[in-house]
Amino acid sequence: MRGKRLRHTLRLWTILSPAARVKYIKNHDIFYSMGDNCSIMSRTIPIYPKLIKLGNNVHLASDVLLVPHDITHAMLNKSRHIRDIVGDDYRFHEKVGCIEIGDDVFIGARTIILPDVRIGSHVIIGAASLVNKDIPDNCVAAGVPARVVCPLDEYLKKRAQEETYPTEIGPFCEPAKDGKKRKAIGDQLLKWCWDHFHEKRAGSV
Repeated sequence: MRGKRLRHTLRLWTILSPAARVKYIKNHDIFYSMGDNCSIMSRTIPIYPKLIKLGNNVHLASDVLLVPHDITHAMLNKSRHIRDIVGDDYRFHEKVGCIEIGDDVFIGARTIILPDVRIGSHVIIGAASLVNKDIPDNCVAAGVPARVVCPLDEYLKKRAQEETYPTEIGPFCEPAKDGKKRKAIGDQLLKWCWDHFHEKRAGSV
């Protein structure tokens, strides 16, 4: 099993497109199940991937860790101090648990999801969060540990009112070596972003 996981991980490192990585994962039946329109930035296959279930339209940003196990037992069973507490004959076992992610979910970069966690549908998880308990449907959650920050509809209203870049100046697409197009920040958009950044802070110092 370890060798197969390593081979899949090495293969994923050669696949540049997140959509193509998802296709590879689905074609090789690596997760318990995975819905449509998903993207995964990570190129590493988690341990025990069959304990992971993804719904439709799930997007995992860079370095999201799906961790359906806990190997604390490796330390506990070799500790003389622990042996004195629980007795020499007792052995702790590895903890494993399922991870289920519903439909329409975005999980921010460097988030860690621990065993026995269900993330509901229509959810956004902020970057660098630690998800150690279930997250309900229709919300935004973030933090260490992750907690509900606001209902999804509140976030959507706020997001809709946020000023975005002028669409006529970017992002634009440029051709790449593989013939596909990549989004890029042009000079006009670059200037607009920095001007906008400083204008928001003018007079605050």
